Amino acid sequence: MRHCLAFVAGLVGLLLTPTTALAEVKPFDKLTCTAQSDGVRFCPGNGSTERVPSWDGVPLDADVTLPPESAGSGPYPTIVMLHGWGSNKTDFEASKPEGDGSVTYHYNNDYYAEQGYAVINYTARGFGNSCGDGGTPKAQTQSGECAKGFIRLADQRYEARDTQYLLGLLVDEKIADPAALGVTGISYGGGQSIELAYLRDRIRCAGAYDTFPNDPCAGKSENSYVPWTSPNGTPLQIAASYPRWPWSDLVTALLPNGRFLDYVTATDGADGSTGSGSPIGVPISSYISGLYLLGAASGFYEPPAPLGEPPWDLTTDFAAVNVGEPQTEQDQKIVDEIAAFHGGFGIPGTPAPLLMESGWNDDLFSPSQSLRVYNDVHANDPGGEVTLQFGDVGHSRGSNKPTVDRYFNDQAAAFFAKHLKGLAEPDLPQTGSVTAFTSTCPASGPSAASDGGPFTASSWTALQRGAVTFSSSAEQLVTYPGGDPTLGLKFDPILLGEEPESMGACTTASAEQPPGTASYSTVSKGFTLMGLPTVTAKISVSGSAAGDAQLDARLWDITPAGQQLLVSRGDYRLSEPSPPNIVFQLHGNGYAFAAGDTVKLELTSNDAPYYRAGNGPFEIAVQSAEVVLPTYEPPNGEQIKSPEEAPLPLPEPAPSRTPRSTGSTAQAGGGSQAAATTTRSTGARPRACKSSSRVRIALPRYRHARVIRVLVFLNGKRVSALHGRSLRAVAIALGKSGAGQVTLRLRVRKGRHVTTRLLRRRYRACA
Repeated sequence: MRHCLAFVAGLVGLLLTPTTALAEVKPFDKLTCTAQSDGVRFCPGNGSTERVPSWDGVPLDADVTLPPESAGSGPYPTIVMLHGWGSNKTDFEASKPEGDGSVTYHYNNDYYAEQGYAVINYTARGFGNSCGDGGTPKAQTQSGECAKGFIRLADQRYEARDTQYLLGLLVDEKIADPAALGVTGISYGGGQSIELAYLRDRIRCAGAYDTFPNDPCAGKSENSYVPWTSPNGTPLQIAASYPRWPWSDLVTALLPNGRFLDYVTATDGADGSTGSGSPIGVPISSYISGLYLLGAASGFYEPPAPLGEPPWDLTTDFAAVNVGEPQTEQDQKIVDEIAAFHGGFGIPGTPAPLLMESGWNDDLFSPSQSLRVYNDVHANDPGGEVTLQFGDVGHSRGSNKPTVDRYFNDQAAAFFAKHLKGLAEPDLPQTGSVTAFTSTCPASGPSAASDGGPFTASSWTALQRGAVTFSSSAEQLVTYPGGDPTLGLKFDPILLGEEPESMGACTTASAEQPPGTASYSTVSKGFTLMGLPTVTAKISVSGSAAGDAQLDARLWDITPAGQQLLVSRGDYRLSEPSPPNIVFQLHGNGYAFAAGDTVKLELTSNDAPYYRAGNGPFEIAVQSAEVVLPTYEPPNGEQIKSPEEAPLPLPEPAPSRTPRSTGSTAQAGGGSQAAATTTRSTGARPRACKSSSRVRIALPRYRHARVIRVLVFLNGKRVSALHGRSLRAVAIALGKSGAGQVTLRLRVRKGRHVTTRLLRRRYRACA
């Protein structure tokens, strides 16, 4: 007890007098530690006089929980638990290891402290007693250090650094083990957990406030990366991260454009990664509105400023989203800033080991947010560690049944035990593996069933052993306005349903064919969808708003009685000019279609209020549409076939509008850029083009992996394929034009693990 008191007192005393040397700190006797019934010692701050000033002076409301005295005096392996949007430090605090029996079962400060960890729960800047509580009106009354304590939307340079700084203080107090630091969180905290994993052993500098003694960012340029050290200079790094219901790229989560494909590594704009807004996607309007209002009610937004200055003006950003199309230069500036600093994806390097949990029916942060990281790491560093969990969990419409939460949380405990304590426990999932549960109905009530599973596989692709495909060559029209607006209201994740037994993922409605929509269907013979449905189609767009048109997709399960249940949804933002062929995927699900049910894909222009309805008008003619549903079951010689080579999207034509500022462009291949031999303009006499004009592309080199297959596409058409034990380069004939876009689809093998990677290059080999 005395040790706990001395620690917390010393920590706060140090921070209240930041220029005082650690040895001179006097005990601060207002904080006390209380032993809970299991011996765990809980040391809370009071949210006012006992807040902890962060690296830039912003006071943070923090609690520390320590193992029982019988565990010794430390240093302890340490876990930071980061709360969700609009909440506070108490999200994951409990007086018993079982927590609430579901989401916080074996996932709370008491449980982890009982297992021998030190735990820190703190309220993020701008919320609760960390300068929050009051929203926009309070912006006029905040003063002192809290004047700069507004919400910065999980900025790598601010919120992520707050966590790093608090961990550094715990290390200097001999409480936290510098070799055993872990982070976890849900939603807002999940996104920060990914940021911290990618930052790993680095701090990203803010520039303006890097002034505290021994500041590692002192004298460094804004946005630069520097080694992460504690205030006393101890080198630090994250050893393990467990993000739950997270985002990795906030732009593609809140404004998805449909460019992400789970079988294509996110490089060089394949999913909009050159700025996450290529093009700017369709806002998930009801969620964005709900989140903005929640933040205003519980937090402190930076006061509105001149347009776009500074970048944390969430009120101005929210207004811009509500205006909608056509997109402006300012819209692109907002999107690029969020992509650059408010997510983990895009931070260079291999992240710390990750266990990631995403919800099939989570309409805020879909499975693609975890898959983006999984694919990126395994493509760029086959030795990187990312393991996945999928189930009917997460934000609305997720059900979060206790059976699934308990299973996943126990896996997470084993994951932390491995990386923070060096222990191998029975629940430990295999590195790189996937654990999935299927969605079942009803979701709640006395008749609710446990979700199906667990289904496990050594990799994401190994989980999908077969495929069900259906298609139609007939032309169908999707018009704006069109569809049935009452369907969107009934299946909106914020509004949900009216009856408890029909809420969330188990809501149903009468099946119909609304006007102005396209539909494609097949009758199920009984199979389990396991993954992201893929839609391909030929399209042509017309209308005054053709450049900003959108396709909203919904996958339905229709019973013989005529009731339909929403299995998955997704969207695709068309560009201007639009490519003639499109490929996109839905959110995905683990879901068993009963034999005799109808599987139906609906394409519409209106899934509002979830997706913001466009400003219109436009009309989309859809031809040769095909739907591919990955299945857990292997091919059976009937409805379930072998998975075919997945379709690649055609290169999109250059935009006809005035070019926008897109920020820094991600290089294809991450750290292994493919080199190309091309002829550039040097003022010399132009070289004539011949049919033999060629370019040579050196393939990425890997330390522990090799390229075994390359498919070559020129201007969207497959022209060749290469196979070998270890391919080093390809040569491509560009034809008489001497120019074009080359797309390479690589198969990379490490041991028995094979991943897919996409590289794109534009060439002009002669004048």
